[in-house]
Amino acid sequence: MRAPDALAAAVDRFLADPALAGAQAGVVVADARTGATLLNRRGGERLLPASNVKLLTSAAAMALLGPGHRFVTSVRSGGSRPGPVLNGDLYLRGSGDPALTPASLDALARDVAATGLRRVTGDLVGDDTAFDDVRLGLEWAWDDESFAGAAPVSALTLSPDSDFLSGTVTVTVGGTPPVVRLTPPTSLLAVDNRAATGPGPSTVAVTRRHGTDTLLVTGTLAAGAPAEKRSVAVGDPTLLATEVFRSALHRHGVRLEGRTRTGEPAPSGSREVARHAGPPLRELIAPLLKLSNNNMAELLVKAMGNGSWEAGTAAVAGYLARLGVDPATLRQVDGSGLSRRNLVPPAALVRLLLRVRAEPWFGTWRAALPVAGDPDPLIGGTLRNRMRGTPAAGVVHAKTGTLTGASALSGYADGVHPVVFSVIVNNQLAASVTPAIDRLVVALSDQGSPDV
Repeated sequence: MRAPDALAAAVDRFLADPALAGAQAGVVVADARTGATLLNRRGGERLLPASNVKLLTSAAAMALLGPGHRFVTSVRSGGSRPGPVLNGDLYLRGSGDPALTPASLDALARDVAATGLRRVTGDLVGDDTAFDDVRLGLEWAWDDESFAGAAPVSALTLSPDSDFLSGTVTVTVGGTPPVVRLTPPTSLLAVDNRAATGPGPSTVAVTRRHGTDTLLVTGTLAAGAPAEKRSVAVGDPTLLATEVFRSALHRHGVRLEGRTRTGEPAPSGSREVARHAGPPLRELIAPLLKLSNNNMAELLVKAMGNGSWEAGTAAVAGYLARLGVDPATLRQVDGSGLSRRNLVPPAALVRLLLRVRAEPWFGTWRAALPVAGDPDPLIGGTLRNRMRGTPAAGVVHAKTGTLTGASALSGYADGVHPVVFSVIVNNQLAASVTPAIDRLVVALSDQGSPDV
């Protein structure tokens, strides 16, 4: 069988897979060397791309913000300061840093104390006004409210650790009987602990009750089992970050006499006391793409739009047009792909993947894509458990995408004849179409692009 026939046969087998019965699917494959389209099956149809939207967001961020862009969190003073006393309010101003952690705020508090400040007569104000006050994306599901990947988006937000799940807390359930611990510690969440010690396996579940700040912890933790950890979104990320900073100031000897409040900008005459610059964007792209970090993607798209989703996605559209990807063929309403209003044809993703190779930062961006079959989560990412021991392992660099009823995989297959591909499936009723997609991508990696 000639190579073109083999490629078509592989796609035919994929489309005829029983898991795709009644579903909509689009497949586009292009020669990575020439850019020529090798196969296009419904590649122009708009489909729900899930997290493949992060390909658009991350590439635009690298181009528009720049690989060296750093998000700055600053402390500003309002009022007069005779010596160690500030007669006025202290402001913590965020700009959407996805990598701001309790350790970052502790270092910032230390720098404030190093200026000699010891007492603040006014309030501590969390200034999140660099972004608008729309916290949740269009058509984000209400039942995702406590899901770590759907946390409210704020210009002043905090990640518990280096996983950079901004706007969340880590809930640790451990001991006999089970005890609940929050990281970072916060008074913003009440805990309703109904977990008990029981026979294995452990069945601990943690959720934030809809419309409340109450964490409900249920299930059993097996006797002697290690602690279970869960990440849960908070309702007010600005207040969480401000509260954690207040505690850090206290540790470093700065006493605040006023209350903690949020949502107000520092006055025009305020003075900068200290600042913290986060890591450059080039270091954030890998955790964003490899681990499909929704929170980071949303912060980036709002940063590109001076604080709003509408302006941010318009900025992405402008970048796509510069690349030769017609933004009129798609719809993007958020940065992560969580919204079901997003619609992208596979052909547009392939065109992006081809055109972005001319960008000076392409090597960094491509290296940030998950790698099939590599067990190291820092390399394999969301593809670490897929296509192991196949011709695709180690040669497929691609972005995954999964929502209920939507699965996507788009990227590069660097076989003997390298190809660029995009596969999107929508409205499937099967429990998973991932095995079918993987079989197709393995075939692409094995056969490569045909000689034409």
